[in-house]
Amino acid sequence: MSIATEVIGSGARVALICHGILGSRRNWRSFARGLTAALPGWRVVLVDLRGHGDSSELGPPYTVAQCAADVAALSVDPEVIIGHSFGGKVVLSYTAQLPAALQQTWVLDAIPSPTPGDEDAQEVSRVIAALRAIPPLQRRTDLVGILTGKGFSETLARWMTTNLQRTPDGLRWRFDLSAIAALIADYFALDLWDVLETPTSDLEIHVVRALRSDRWTPDVLERFDDLSLSSDVTLHELDAGHWVHVDNPAGLIEMMVENWLA
Repeated sequence: MSIATEVIGSGARVALICHGILGSRRNWRSFARGLTAALPGWRVVLVDLRGHGDSSELGPPYTVAQCAADVAALSVDPEVIIGHSFGGKVVLSYTAQLPAALQQTWVLDAIPSPTPGDEDAQEVSRVIAALRAIPPLQRRTDLVGILTGKGFSETLARWMTTNLQRTPDGLRWRFDLSAIAALIADYFALDLWDVLETPTSDLEIHVVRALRSDRWTPDVLERFDDLSLSSDVTLHELDAGHWVHVDNPAGLIEMMVENWLA
């Protein structure tokens, strides 16, 4: 069984977007429309990663590497691949396979470092714990009240409502919460610096740092400074929080278009 996909645009050239943890391809439709409007020669393939959306019934292994293998198994050969947060490590793992068609990788507010022992401090881990405790819901607005009551932002709470779907028994998640927990644990443990630090003459890697994100420690930024002599890896800065495609989609699209393949 393949992961679920959706195509935005009708151009001949292909880009592919991998969403973050707890997301789905639905969260990227608006951004993909904006990107293809700016780049009419392209079409964008959106995916639901394993454990998410219409791919939520795919079984284990729940790992970043398996998600990358799922993308590689699709009958598309993207020239550009884009990944946000968890999806950022998925696209780096995919890039490490050096697919023949791939020319450019975009990593959006994801760092290649592992974060061992720090899972409880991560917002996504706190979100997962909160979701486990939420009773069956009948109204999307109920979720907003519950999450904001637990200290999460209203922006995050409203975004989480997009991951609910109505069934005869009420609302249910578009993802498998147990799979999500396993995927994020693998994400936290994984070190993919070698993908950035091994030069590849025919492949560009663009990393976007959201300036209002808390993921960028001095150690990580120093390591990127050490990469600055490599023409294959470019670190960009965007005025946005972690949810770059929601906070500043126009700025992100402008940045991409300026650095897109000729």
